[in-house]
Amino acid sequence: MQRPLEDVRVLDLGHVYQGPYCGLILSFLGADVVKVEPPGGEAVRARSADGETPEVQFLNSNKAGLVLNLKTEEGKALLKDLVVETDVVVENFSPGKMDELGVGYDVLSEVNPRLVYGYGSGFGNTGAYKHYPAMDLTIQAMGGVMHTTGYPECPPVKAGPAVCDFLGGIHLAAGIVAALYRRERTGEGDYVEVGMFDCVYPTLTSPIASHIREEGAPPRTGNRHSGLAVAPYSAYAVDDGYVTIACMTDRAWERLVELMDRPELLDDERFTTLASRTDYTDEIDGMVEEWCDGQTKEEAVEQLRAANIPCAPVKTLEELLVDPQLEARGMLNRVPNKGGGRPEIPVPGMPIKFAGSEDVPVTDSPRVGEDSADVLARVLGLSAGEIDELRGAGVI
Repeated sequence: MQRPLEDVRVLDLGHVYQGPYCGLILSFLGADVVKVEPPGGEAVRARSADGETPEVQFLNSNKAGLVLNLKTEEGKALLKDLVVETDVVVENFSPGKMDELGVGYDVLSEVNPRLVYGYGSGFGNTGAYKHYPAMDLTIQAMGGVMHTTGYPECPPVKAGPAVCDFLGGIHLAAGIVAALYRRERTGEGDYVEVGMFDCVYPTLTSPIASHIREEGAPPRTGNRHSGLAVAPYSAYAVDDGYVTIACMTDRAWERLVELMDRPELLDDERFTTLASRTDYTDEIDGMVEEWCDGQTKEEAVEQLRAANIPCAPVKTLEELLVDPQLEARGMLNRVPNKGGGRPEIPVPGMPIKFAGSEDVPVTDSPRVGEDSADVLARVLGLSAGEIDELRGAGVI
């Protein structure tokens, strides 16, 4: 089956996580994505001496690699030539950087009026924060993620994954696809911009609801429901780790009571409704912890699932990297590691599935500028001699 974006060409100037993940999504959707890097490669390559960091390999599969020196006039001219043959440009440099280089949206959209220009940033192009430097940690700090993560008696904690970077990448990809769809109707390109700060706000639905319901509610609830609106709802210790249990309905609570062999709780008016149970979360958690004691993750989860109670083992990274569900969904694609460490890297596949189509084959990420000659010959028709001249001048 033809993939949705098979006739779309993308120049991915993204760096670190937000831009490259956007480009990765577009590549899985079928786009011809060219990763454009400066001489020496993007910033994340500096995390290892050889430049082949796991992060770069993780997020840049299925892309061709082109080095382009945009600090040279020849490099800027070459970018403009490429944009003529391109549908989408993706970048997430600091605000105004591309304009400073003379190849921002205003310039490139004149070169190609059908261009969709996708820009990802920390705070967006408007507002008092627009020039603030941003990375995932700073957005987590200002966006409420850290304030709502951890335990009430402890300092704020950042989320383990780079949630803001990837939320920004996902939203940017969605905006680009929407702009391409509109272009089909109008024939006109568009400028799409996404601020990570904006993307984080909707994720605070539960803690903000708690704040609205009860002023002064603790902002950090540990593993309990972030809106303190469900009990039991937490991670509970077992002999070899932890399991999560969440009783979102009265029926789930009743099944858990039966499983714990505590029938007297059904007649206890403290626990008769979801709302009333949250007033006695400590007592409920104590009873659940007592039931979990002496069991393994597998033993506890097997019983809970048999009783149709929402639950899960807390998996380690080691367990996740051999997870059968991720394997079945095509999310673990082992490619040779070009850098140090383990011999293979389990790069992600495409989370979005389409009826009647198979998983997209995952290819290696490019080395710095690995496909420069091929891209320029294929897209612009440059000769080997012309390419050699550009390389000799330090443009590519």
